[in-house]
Amino acid sequence: MSELLAGRYELGERLGVGGMSTVRLARDRRLEREVAIKLLAEHLAEDPQFVARFRREALAAASLVHPNIVQVFDFGLDEPSGRHYIVMERINGQSAAEILRERSILPVPEALAIVSHACRGLDYAHRHGVVHRDIKPGNLLRNEEGIVKVADFGIARNMGDESSITQVGSVLGTAAYLAPEQAHGEEVGPQADLYALGVVTYQLLSGRLPYEAQSLTELALKQQREAPALLHKMNPEVTPQLAAAVDRALALDARDRFTDAEQMREALADGARGVGTEPEDDATHVLGGATDATSVSPRREQPTADQPAVIVQRRPQPGRRPTPPPAAPAPATGRRPARRKRRSAFRRFVTMVVVLLLVAAGALAAILGTSSSDNAVQLRQYTGHKAQDLIDEIQQLIDDNTR
Repeated sequence: MSELLAGRYELGERLGVGGMSTVRLARDRRLEREVAIKLLAEHLAEDPQFVARFRREALAAASLVHPNIVQVFDFGLDEPSGRHYIVMERINGQSAAEILRERSILPVPEALAIVSHACRGLDYAHRHGVVHRDIKPGNLLRNEEGIVKVADFGIARNMGDESSITQVGSVLGTAAYLAPEQAHGEEVGPQADLYALGVVTYQLLSGRLPYEAQSLTELALKQQREAPALLHKMNPEVTPQLAAAVDRALALDARDRFTDAEQMREALADGARGVGTEPEDDATHVLGGATDATSVSPRREQPTADQPAVIVQRRPQPGRRPTPPPAAPAPATGRRPARRKRRSAFRRFVTMVVVLLLVAAGALAAILGTSSSDNAVQLRQYTGHKAQDLIDEIQQLIDDNTR
């Protein structure tokens, strides 16, 4: 005999397990259709915060009716078993996470189709005041008709909802897809979802994450110090314009990202056609050190005993605004070039001539100023050969005639 929930849902096989809940296939006896039911984990059923979060998910998702959002039909508490549940539409297909595990990298048209559908769903949610805050491949479900739906609003919140149980300083969401402001525990808006979707786009087109990190601290440091490799450098199918659009979604500063999900969708579509701005050069600058942690990449050469670590600065990234590097000093060489030596000798010669002329002029003025009919000018014959000797002789002549 099948297990019955709330007197109408026959529970079937398990579809997935998460930290907070389990999703099972079920059949709605009343409406005679297949559904998916999310059950709050039993060990969390006594925690009022988790129950409130679970209920908030149901309310947030139930208010969103859109082709690119998984529809919520019902939610409640099964009194006999004490289990909290959410009833959702059943999606026959795969998540983007399952697709990535099978194929690693997707063709540009297929990847952008997934992201485009997600953009439409998120744009609708954002316009209705709901921020998802946990966008990742596992929450993008593609059905057999190729339609992608955003699922699992488990940590979503209504914008402007002061009663949200998630306060500043707490962090929710899968680490690799967290926007910088979210990783720091700050309140987030729609741009955090766009950042996460930018990470998903990057992953679909390259087969890797823009930042590989094992903890929130490491992720935050990498976000501040690194600029992810541009997609068109890794995937020849990606145009520079598309790479620039994805790069903008990954900007550190939320204000440098797209205004909304629809603008992001249009920019990605245009970029795939070669329309839009190209990314800045991926040129590097070698520095002897850095004073701004946000302006350098942690790629370092191994230092020697008498040489500091060399820091390689990557291209400027939206939101990073790096400090211009100081000019590198000219490398020292064993011999000075002949042209530089000739210029130096000529400058010394000119300086010596000027000094001699000035000294001679001073001597003449002194002689004329102190000579009179009563005082004879003392003359002296110069017999030296060096310029310095001449200067000394002239100075002595001035002293003799001005006492």
